[in-house]
Amino acid sequence: MTRGNTRDARRLGGLWRFAIAISVLNVLGHTWLGFEQAWAHPFVALAAAYSMELSIETIDAFVNRRRPRFLGGPRVFVEFLLSAHITGLAVSMLLYANERFWVVAFAAAVAIASKALLRAPFVVPELPPERWPTRHFFNPSNLGITLTLLLFPWVGIAPPYQFTENTNGALDFVLPGVVVLTGTFLNTKFTGKLPLIGAWLACFVVQAVARSLLQDLPLGAALDPMTGLAFVLFTFYMITDPATTPIDTRNQVVFGASVALAYGLLVQLHVVFGLFIALTLVSALRGVLLYRNAWSALRPAHAPQATVLVVRNMLGERKE
Repeated sequence: MTRGNTRDARRLGGLWRFAIAISVLNVLGHTWLGFEQAWAHPFVALAAAYSMELSIETIDAFVNRRRPRFLGGPRVFVEFLLSAHITGLAVSMLLYANERFWVVAFAAAVAIASKALLRAPFVVPELPPERWPTRHFFNPSNLGITLTLLLFPWVGIAPPYQFTENTNGALDFVLPGVVVLTGTFLNTKFTGKLPLIGAWLACFVVQAVARSLLQDLPLGAALDPMTGLAFVLFTFYMITDPATTPIDTRNQVVFGASVALAYGLLVQLHVVFGLFIALTLVSALRGVLLYRNAWSALRPAHAPQATVLVVRNMLGERKE
């Protein structure tokens, strides 16, 4: 098996397990845990996510005169929609828009569209610039949630207690423990993001200690978000998105630390929804750096082609 095939197999393996895990969580959430949203919300979000994913792929295939990637049998079709499935369920699970279904559909559609519209070139030294692939740099569900919260102030985040509203006793510890164990397994075997997780958690504690000292705030209050299942889910299933986070260990550490420090600054400035906005800001900065790296990698002789290359990459002519 070639390196590319091995990477694709790991990606698919991770997607299958993430999709199954978030599906089980949503079923348990609506039947037992205490999710506040209506049962229809996840179905609306999934319909919007699936539709947008299929529409974009159909248009892209038509423009580039190739076969759509979702053709090839039932399994190929399902595997193509795994990413959209995860995004749709994450959006419906984390947003609370009362009875307004269109808001959830909007967030899911924006999340999927961002993968096609907001891309950056990824430098591959062995390839000529025109063959560099492009990658989306925003976590889709996080960006969809962030934009929805900013555009519609009357929309909120689902209350954190919904994940454990109907549990008590030992289950209050068992459920987070299961999420930690499964998340650790998935991120060890399939995404390789444990350095990012470690840096995120360590620097979250650092910013909590700093805010405690600066504001004369009880340290327990600053660390309190870490005790919620919502924080655990964010740590193991959102900030570690393999497609939109660095690969090498050093950059993973920088990325995780940056999100934690950005969160601390946002809280200090009394900005709500700090977790989601912090991840969006750091992802945006990473996108800018990817473009800067691509520009710097071009030789002076290629300088006249730089603008053309950037535009082509923004249009997603070559994707990965």
